[in-house]
Amino acid sequence: MMPAFFIAHGAPLLAIETNEYTQFLQRLGQTLPRPKAIILFSAHWESTVQKISDVKQYRTIYDFGGFPEALYQIEYPAQGDHQTVKEIQEAFEEQHVSYEIEKNRGLDHGAWVVLRLLYPDADIPVIAMSVNPHLTPEEQYKVGQSLSKLREKGLLIIGSGGTVHNLGAVKMAGNDGNIDEWALRFDEWLARCLTNWDVESLFHYSRLAPAADLAVPPYGKEHFIPIFYAMGAAHNEPKAQLMHRSYRYGNLSHSVWQFG
Repeated sequence: MMPAFFIAHGAPLLAIETNEYTQFLQRLGQTLPRPKAIILFSAHWESTVQKISDVKQYRTIYDFGGFPEALYQIEYPAQGDHQTVKEIQEAFEEQHVSYEIEKNRGLDHGAWVVLRLLYPDADIPVIAMSVNPHLTPEEQYKVGQSLSKLREKGLLIIGSGGTVHNLGAVKMAGNDGNIDEWALRFDEWLARCLTNWDVESLFHYSRLAPAADLAVPPYGKEHFIPIFYAMGAAHNEPKAQLMHRSYRYGNLSHSVWQFG
């Protein structure tokens, strides 16, 4: 049984940095059982209908601007896997989840930054998945839940985003040592709920969590919701473990949660 993960993809600079977080992700990739394929829900692919990528080989999408040229030279030429796509389709149809197949889209940085740190050789098939911020958290959880049996087949399910992701509040220069108190309060509330598998509180995080309006602003909700897809994928083994948490730029969280 493979675990499911929520992994923060942080800023694109992680792709060329060496720090506590990048080193953790590299070690994680080396210690996990080798997955048959990876199903990854990315915060940077939004759609109102669930999308499933079915491509032979992905191109690398540079969906950011104003960063060092070295970032734009990186390629992550992962391959897809049509058989895994068929298994996802069957799981969705069994649970009455509407979906569409996407034949052309590449991997955005929410996917390739994380995957490149975990599996730098790009030798594990990847199925990229969209997220839908217009669904309720419970509905997002159920999408993930519909895929839970695929973990038994050696498939690794990842939600890529960020628990605290407010670009209007980050402090880009010289503030890594001072973490905003509101970000800590939100992440500590989240940790209690996840550890207790308190889905009812989590589904109403926007009302119940301290500083939810700062940690998950309306324009940044897509970064938080991948946690529900990943958590749902482990509903049949409801265990949550915080594997890593650190911060950059005052409040941008680098959290890794393992489910199952």
